[in-house]
Amino acid sequence: MSDVYSGNWSMPNVLIKYCGNKTLQDYQVTNRSEADYLGFVFAKSKRQVRVEEVSSWIGKCTSSKSLVGVFVNQSLEEILYAVDKVGLDVVQLHGNENPQYIQSLVSKANVGIWKAIHHENEGSLRNLEVYQEFVDGFVIDKKVGTQYGGTGKCFDWSFLPDYINMAKSLNKRCFIAGGINEGNLPELLSYHPDGIDISSGIERNFIKDSKKIQAIEKRVKKYGTIRN
Repeated sequence: MSDVYSGNWSMPNVLIKYCGNKTLQDYQVTNRSEADYLGFVFAKSKRQVRVEEVSSWIGKCTSSKSLVGVFVNQSLEEILYAVDKVGLDVVQLHGNENPQYIQSLVSKANVGIWKAIHHENEGSLRNLEVYQEFVDGFVIDKKVGTQYGGTGKCFDWSFLPDYINMAKSLNKRCFIAGGINEGNLPELLSYHPDGIDISSGIERNFIKDSKKIQAIEKRVKKYGTIRN
């Protein structure tokens, strides 16, 4: 498993991932941001994109940011094709993938592996220990019905300290996803997560919005100044 955590910007306190880039315009907007990671959803979703089109965008506008592919219960062949074609730095497994599946992926792909943990109750915390041997980091999110992510809804943040502390004890990164926006970001940052994963919170009319991105980054920079 590769170490892909070094970001582009000088303030290391909170890593930023902008996910759900679904058009060339979205990608160009987020690529001009101060994010550390840009995410593309290759699973069935309202933000699903095709490997070939993402490869084309990157060919037109290269990025110095780390690229993350999001997959849900997909075949190893699909993932390996995307890793090779797009040049992914991280594979984010957002479904019900088991440790054996991830172990097989690790043996075939030289990329970072993140596993999404869908919070349901306090028992969900145990999943971090189940996957710790096979992944580099975790993304804590909320599943709504059959939707594995991208719902714009937060999980119960009273559990955040438990997730963050357990991930730290396992020496893994812990990103928080689900319903994050400029309004609730200060509360989230007060828990000191390793990273934030935002999609709908930087969109206006389902399009990535530079003003919303700037507002998010202003909040994060202020947080970094306070912590320092």
